[in-house]
Amino acid sequence: MATKIRLQRNGRKGYAYYHIVIADVRSPRDGRIIERVGSYNPNTNPATVDLRFDRALYWIETGAQPTDTVRNILSREGVMLMKHLNGGVRKGAFTAEEAQKRFEAWKANKAKAIEGIASKVADAKRDAAKARLEAEKATNAAKAEELAKKRAEALAAEEAAAKAAAEEAAAATEEPKEEATEA
Repeated sequence: MATKIRLQRNGRKGYAYYHIVIADVRSPRDGRIIERVGSYNPNTNPATVDLRFDRALYWIETGAQPTDTVRNILSREGVMLMKHLNGGVRKGAFTAEEAQKRFEAWKANKAKAIEGIASKVADAKRDAAKARLEAEKATNAAKAEELAKKRAEALAAEEAAAKAAAEEAAAATEEPKEEATEA
């Protein structure tokens, strides 16, 4: 029986996540499966992969053919490297302990690289937040300055109107005194 390791779609429209499954080549995409070996969620940054490493390695070594996307996922998780290293052990190129050391070294190096990328993403987010805050502060300062200018103009206009009203009132009180003295 020809088997494939492929993705089985789940989730809602526009927000898909996938199960990594072992299935007969003849079964439909979301049809009958032999075994589920993991899941893949491309909606997170970076994409989340939960994989039962030993079962995926078993199926790869027994001849199951992965699709292109699943091959990339398995390569990133190290299944394909372990298959290669196990082939070297079977041929006698090195021992199983040496293969395990090489795999652990690769895994540590990969974890460090992923951590570096994650820290860059976090730094970029933090810098973007700081830039937005600075832009908002500048906008708020400009608005406050404009508001203060309008208030100063309104206060000056009020004072001018009050002064004009006071002069008018003073002029009005002086005119009746002059009229009273003429009579």
